[in-house]
Amino acid sequence: MREMFLFLKNLKGNSKAAVLCQPLWGVPFNLFMPFASLYMLHMGVTDIQIGIMLAVGRIFQMFLAFFGGVITDRFGRRLTTLIGDLVSWSIPALIWAFAQNFWWFLAAAIVNSAVQITGVAWECLWVDEDGGDGAKVTRIYNWLHVCGVLAVFFVPIAGLLVGRFELVLVVRGLYVFAFFSMSAKAILLYMYSKETKRGRERMEETKNMPFFKQFAGYSGVFGQIFRSARMLRALGLQALQNITLMVTTTFFALYATQNLGVDESMIAFFPILRAAVMLVFLFFVQTRLGGFKPHHILMGGVVLYIAANAVLLTAPYGNLPWIAGYTFLEACAVALFMPRMGALVANAIEPKERARIRSLFNVVILAVVSPFAYLAGVLSDFDRRLPFVLNITLFAVMIVFAYADARKAVR
Repeated sequence: MREMFLFLKNLKGNSKAAVLCQPLWGVPFNLFMPFASLYMLHMGVTDIQIGIMLAVGRIFQMFLAFFGGVITDRFGRRLTTLIGDLVSWSIPALIWAFAQNFWWFLAAAIVNSAVQITGVAWECLWVDEDGGDGAKVTRIYNWLHVCGVLAVFFVPIAGLLVGRFELVLVVRGLYVFAFFSMSAKAILLYMYSKETKRGRERMEETKNMPFFKQFAGYSGVFGQIFRSARMLRALGLQALQNITLMVTTTFFALYATQNLGVDESMIAFFPILRAAVMLVFLFFVQTRLGGFKPHHILMGGVVLYIAANAVLLTAPYGNLPWIAGYTFLEACAVALFMPRMGALVANAIEPKERARIRSLFNVVILAVVSPFAYLAGVLSDFDRRLPFVLNITLFAVMIVFAYADARKAVR
């Protein structure tokens, strides 16, 4: 723990600003996210409509992902992050807060799809400075996950409110809070960051370049991706991880409350257990994994993901300890897998074309995720266990990708 805090203390520049501002996004996100699907259910949205909303949102994200690299290079990492955060998070938060039916949620999903632009800019804003040091990038990702995990400890507030007041009223208030907090995060990150050296270079190179010419450069960038086995493996792993994450975050609350008999107010407390386990891993276990190869740790995380979903599917009705066991295993999996997945992708990308390569990564990932979003909704409508069967299948495929990358790393 001392080593991790010393690393944070010595961290400088955009990386430190990104880490310290992250809780302003993480706290409101973790407050409303456990209740998002239940909120939609209370507003008359069906499982299939949730799947449609997810699919349409991913299609719009795929379209906007093409613009992510071009806009980031043209207007700079810093300004793009500011405007992108306000558009993709602050505005949707207000729409969610006043939503009345499926069409409001669909509109919010479409506006939220701008996250594909701000995501590229935000990552470039700090990875441009530290992307050459793989170990440092992994430790920064660790701290970003710590910020997200610490934010979860505010979730009981939401759970207590849901237990006392109507769920819809509470969640509307959480979305209003999210609007103010996420807006503050965007503004403070802009104030305490600076444009990167690579960002200034790309702004200078593209300021008089027509947009169509910038897009024409994508053909060469596509070639870079498909000529690099390392980038293709990273792309495959991240695409599959995005599908499983979407399934878990969207359908766990529905399955737990509607099929396993968990009270709605209790949904807020599973993230607390998850966060506590992840904190133990991030502070006390991660620093002791130095003797293991990153690829082996990553594969271990995927194996734990499979075990967690198997436990969830076999959970008896109303058995909270069993569901807590699922949460424990899933938290261990996240703590092992996510920092190394983020570092693997960041280190696989060519630094000179980071913005455009990251955009194309997102386009391909979203092209893969979009049909699965609708499929997950259909499966959940038929049987709420099936999305988690889908997860186990995809995790098995992820082991193949991770094993192939591990073998290549050894050679």
